[in-house]
Amino acid sequence: MADSTVRALKRNLLNAALALAVVHFVGTLGFYAIDAVRGGDATPFDAFYMTFITVATIGYAETIDLTGSIGGRLFNVAIAVTGIGFLWVMFSNFTALLLARTMDPTRSRQRLLKEVAAMQGHFIICGLGRIGSNIAHELRIAAQPFVAIEPSQAAVEAFRMHDKRNEDARVLVADASEDDVLLEAGLKSARGVFAATGEDSRNVLIALSARQLNPQVRVVARVHDVRNADKCRRAGADEIVSPDFHGALRMSSAMLQPHAAGFFEELLRRPDAMRLVDVPISAAAAERPLGDLQMRATEYLIVGLRMAGQVDLNPGPETMLEPGMVLIALATPAGLGELQQQLA
Repeated sequence: MADSTVRALKRNLLNAALALAVVHFVGTLGFYAIDAVRGGDATPFDAFYMTFITVATIGYAETIDLTGSIGGRLFNVAIAVTGIGFLWVMFSNFTALLLARTMDPTRSRQRLLKEVAAMQGHFIICGLGRIGSNIAHELRIAAQPFVAIEPSQAAVEAFRMHDKRNEDARVLVADASEDDVLLEAGLKSARGVFAATGEDSRNVLIALSARQLNPQVRVVARVHDVRNADKCRRAGADEIVSPDFHGALRMSSAMLQPHAAGFFEELLRRPDAMRLVDVPISAAAAERPLGDLQMRATEYLIVGLRMAGQVDLNPGPETMLEPGMVLIALATPAGLGELQQQLA
């Protein structure tokens, strides 16, 4: 809502409150004078109370006796109509002002930035198209915090309408290729960045900016044209994904190895299914054999171990764990938590 509208609401609210105070003042004087003319013994407070219950429509017994006084009752009607009118104007403007402050995009953005500033180890999704929306879905299933950046308000609204769980997602309506926007999304404390916009050139720029602003962050970038993969990698992306290329591989696998391909499709489709996860080996968990861990459980299955750039599939229990190694496992979110607890 525009600042001019907010100022007008505040001005109307103040004017209505002042008018209501004037009504109470006039009513107090009027009822006191009416009672004095009739020889009553009402106090000024009784006259004020009579005015208040009239304007507030409380309906208590009259503190000023108006029986048989046509002029007094006409005065009472005038106070009631005027006071109730100003009371309605005051509350309607007050309600509109509250709504304006709640829906103010500037205040909403400030609250969002405050929430993001408190986040640690989250992911940043740049782009909320088809790819970005599915990334957000996967992160939510894995119980991973994320912040999305999308320049199109229409795309943001479509994202929220697609799934009710997206209504409380943290989304910045801005251009992710700008350094300031990435910093506002918490890049310094982020765990990873997804460059998932629909333009290869923009994804290259996002990867470059993210790498320069935070050399430790992991960057996964989307490219349409596989010829741009090397450019994106040189710009700072750790991993390149081409939906067109990988989609072609997936279709080929679905035709040539339907059961194996269907197995991984099932893993991706079911929210409660296991997923391939990385579990880094910390210094506290080093110098112990892999056999000290439970290799297989209901919620997880250790399938490999990455060390020195190589992957050892189905490692033996005698394998010694060292800092820098990464366990590769099929696990549910609960299973991932169990593994991390064993390695703590």
